[in-house]
Amino acid sequence: MAEPVIGIDLGTTYSAVGIVEAGFPILLADEGGERLTPSVVWFGPEGVKVGRAALREAPAGRLVRSAKRQMGVRFGEHVEGGLPLVGDTHGGVAFQTLEGPRTPVEVSSVLLGELKRIAEYRLEREVRKAVITVPAYFNNAQRESTKQAGEEAGLEVLRLVAEPTAAALAYGMNKLGESARVAVFDLGGGTFDVSILELRDGIFEVLATGGDTRLGGDDIDAVILDLVKQGAGMSGSALEDPEADGDRLIQEAERVKRELSTKDHVVFRVPFYDGAQSLEVEVSRADLESGAEPLLSRMERICREVLVDAGMEPDEVGAVVMVGGSSRVPAVQKLAEAVFQREPDCSQHPDEAVALGASIQAGIIAGTWREVLLLDVTPLSLGIETLGGLMNVLIPRNTTIPCKVGEMFTNARDGQDSMRVRVLQGERELARDNWELGKFDLSFRSAPRGKARVGVQLSLDENGILEVLARDVEGTGEDVIVRIESAAVDVNEEAVEQMVEESVEHAFEDMNARVFTEAQLKAEELLPAVRVALVEIGSILSEEEQEEIRLAERAVEHALTGSEANVLKRAVERLDQATEVLAARLVEKAIKEV
Repeated sequence: MAEPVIGIDLGTTYSAVGIVEAGFPILLADEGGERLTPSVVWFGPEGVKVGRAALREAPAGRLVRSAKRQMGVRFGEHVEGGLPLVGDTHGGVAFQTLEGPRTPVEVSSVLLGELKRIAEYRLEREVRKAVITVPAYFNNAQRESTKQAGEEAGLEVLRLVAEPTAAALAYGMNKLGESARVAVFDLGGGTFDVSILELRDGIFEVLATGGDTRLGGDDIDAVILDLVKQGAGMSGSALEDPEADGDRLIQEAERVKRELSTKDHVVFRVPFYDGAQSLEVEVSRADLESGAEPLLSRMERICREVLVDAGMEPDEVGAVVMVGGSSRVPAVQKLAEAVFQREPDCSQHPDEAVALGASIQAGIIAGTWREVLLLDVTPLSLGIETLGGLMNVLIPRNTTIPCKVGEMFTNARDGQDSMRVRVLQGERELARDNWELGKFDLSFRSAPRGKARVGVQLSLDENGILEVLARDVEGTGEDVIVRIESAAVDVNEEAVEQMVEESVEHAFEDMNARVFTEAQLKAEELLPAVRVALVEIGSILSEEEQEEIRLAERAVEHALTGSEANVLKRAVERLDQATEVLAARLVEKAIKEV
């Protein structure tokens, strides 16, 4: 019997595990018959409790929630929520529990371990291999953290699959024809993703993706809690009082959110929430929609950006699949309908679709499901810094992954015997305006300027994890291979969106800076060469030719003192043309001397 491969949706609010059996994807239930496991953990004095056991037994305010939101995040860039967060020894964050600090990776490994246990309980055999889903916009460090959590739980993570891709896989197997385009709108507890995928001849290709790993149902719950504060006439910090039972407040906010999907008014009710006082406040759907307007605006902007990235009009989308528990919210469904101009498809179980897709992908790997190829994309451009502080893009954003791209570079000065390779991510023209993912030095055989040859290759695997290879082609032929893991810059999705927006906002000045820098480099290379050549053979040129070269030379020198890119570019082109005769005579002289 083949070794089982399970599919796991590691969610912010709920998690689930499944497998393909007898050709069908199924989710595996725990001993109580529940297919969804609450993504909460309690580190107690007598051991660790997970899921519903943690909800039942943990003292007030002791639950670790929404660990997924803190995965791969540096301390100082985190968003507070639930238990207090402290810095860990590696610059990341940790939840401050009574049993000591616990990192998001530790918490997630406990959750994954529980899902592994459930699978082994139902399958009655050991499980060692898994496919795990991640938000499409998880950066490299967040993906690596997820993989690390799986390994610490005793699982070999065969593949990380983007959540929208998994949802489309679950939806598309029985609903799409031979060729179709589908938008997946995934609003989970802590993350939001929207992707446009195309199914063609058995291949799923992600055309474009966008999202925010700090936007989700948790934020809608926070809006409800704010409305309750206002309705009860509380100060801004009353519900954050140390005596308040934050876990019960959050659970009640979740209940109110769910019921407001079918009712116009719901009473938020928590008896003795701080041991003495009770809360009973009516919340209306209209007030919730008004309070959630900033969140809805962020979702709308991301959806429209994805349509632009895919080069599509809304009427070219064949279906809009709604997944994620908070996609049940009517205002969210109205937004999706307004943007994509079609009624969204809510036929998938919003909490289970991603896990079913992960199970299908696990079945593909295990050979228990018919082969379907999944092609994801990278959400931001990747490249390296080149001479002059420019960003040289090797992998443009929205490139299908896995992919491998290389380019040849040379030395900038005589006698140079090493090169610093800075790996960058972003959409700006200048290296300083992008994010540094990592850097390393490559040594090579010393050579005259422009004679060394160094190959740099960026390789993105199917999990979106980056590997950089650099090789001294002309010299030793040795490789330097660097895997970009936890050293990657951790940036939240507001920063990702800001990067794209700034690239548009500063497009003109960025391009002006690139043109000026490129012209400056050419000028700094051309001027010394022209001066040497004039001394060597300038006398064989006519007076007119010499005068034109001198005028062009002064024009370049003057343009270098300014900042006008086009002026410098034209001056360099003029000098280049003026010295064509000089260059030809140098070549003739060299040939005669051979």
